[in-house]
Amino acid sequence: MAKVIEGLYYSESHEFVRVEGDYGFVGITDYAQNALGTVVYVDMPDVDDEVEAGEEFGAVESTKAASDLISPVSGKVVEVNEALDDTPELINQDAFANWIIKVELSDKGDLDNLMDAKAYTEFCG
Repeated sequence: MAKVIEGLYYSESHEFVRVEGDYGFVGITDYAQNALGTVVYVDMPDVDDEVEAGEEFGAVESTKAASDLISPVSGKVVEVNEALDDTPELINQDAFANWIIKVELSDKGDLDNLMDAKAYTEFCG
């Protein structure tokens, strides 16, 4: 079973959000990285780009497939995880520690549309 962490928010497209104050750290779940296999490239937006909940913001490419990244929240990108430029496989080592973008949340109501750990575990089951 893939790792699921309590206290995070999860989308049906297998992204997670870890909320800290007015910011959300967005990445792909352990379930997603398992399904993808070895990650070889992460296409990320630029700092100051706007992301919209339910809209594509980048992609993850693996040795098996490419998968669009769908933002679970809306807001402005304030940071990208630059470590993934050189070592995208960090996502395979620990998907939750290696978030992809940090977003200044424009509407915390977006979180109401996401699953908690229990619901996501059932969704994946």
